[in-house]
Amino acid sequence: MELSARQLLILEMIKESGPITSSAIAGRLNLSRAALRSDLAILTSSGLAEAKPKVGYYFTGKNPKMISPALFDDLQVKTIHSPPIVIHGTKSVYEAIVTMFREDVGTIFVVSEEDGLDGVLSRKDLIKAAMGNHNITELPVSVAMTRMPNIIFTTPDETVLNAAKKLLTHQIDALPVVVPLPTASGSVYRVVGRFTKTNLTRLFVQLAEE
Repeated sequence: MELSARQLLILEMIKESGPITSSAIAGRLNLSRAALRSDLAILTSSGLAEAKPKVGYYFTGKNPKMISPALFDDLQVKTIHSPPIVIHGTKSVYEAIVTMFREDVGTIFVVSEEDGLDGVLSRKDLIKAAMGNHNITELPVSVAMTRMPNIIFTTPDETVLNAAKKLLTHQIDALPVVVPLPTASGSVYRVVGRFTKTNLTRLFVQLAEE
């Protein structure tokens, strides 16, 4: 990750005049301290600078600790995805709610008798079904789920970066990780995992600690 022109200028000030306070840096740049907050946070999180209370910022002389974007060019979904939580389409909405809470997940996948992906159930889907005038112990999950082909999914070989973009673009918490399942009826996918925001958070923590 490259530093911006302003961040490079701030770093030079810290090298030459450190320890230097944020107020002094802001004064030299004719900016407010609030305007510099993100720049200073990047410099400290990268390891290039550190700050001491009532003293100011000083140069560490360390190499940047930024995570290289190139790392995500090769990192694939199969390296970090979790086991899938599935339920068969014959189950009721009540059983789906019990499964979701028992497994402590926000999304479960609905599969056919042949283990093909039929649908996705989110917390919102189940809440909406439970609030309706229905007997959820008898209401099948097929009524509440999002069906194929409206399901956004990923594959084991897709990059983590592309899968993460899908989560952001479609504002969803999890993607089913699927592989083609040969059948006589056409295109069917078998669920082999789930890719979630938690997987991404765990990855970033691991990279930061390493």
